[in-house]
Amino acid sequence: MKNPEKLLDLLSQDARLSTAQLAAMTGAAEDEVASQLKHYEKNRTILGYKALVDWDKTDRESVTALIEVKITPQKGFDEIARQIYSHHQVESVYLMSGGFDLTVIIKDRTMREVARFVAEQLAPMENVLSTGTHFILKKYKDYGVEYDPSEKDKREVMMSW
Repeated sequence: MKNPEKLLDLLSQDARLSTAQLAAMTGAAEDEVASQLKHYEKNRTILGYKALVDWDKTDRESVTALIEVKITPQKGFDEIARQIYSHHQVESVYLMSGGFDLTVIIKDRTMREVARFVAEQLAPMENVLSTGTHFILKKYKDYGVEYDPSEKDKREVMMSW
């Protein structure tokens, strides 16, 4: 394939594109695209495919929190990060520069459950010095997608139906 990064770029924008569509957009043969996708999945360049859902438009109750974590990395950052992301509530863990070491993004049903997770699971962990929890009140844009398009955009969507 001439430009395999273009394939990744297209998929990162819309993972629903078929191999035929991807082939047409990259100028490659469909079997070449399929082979490249299998290669990326096998070597874990492509880690998964996921729909981005605006849960506020559903009946599901949930809260998302960003937690700053300061640690003493006696076991190393990687081991502590693995311990943290093993919990089902944890969506993301990032090693950071600056005033704290890790950012942990968690999702749970209520603020109380997030607080319980921090107090009972995260803060007591060996090597955790401190935590700071910030609750996400509203999402405006996530993964490059706007959650609340302008009125103009809303009119365009309504007219396209």
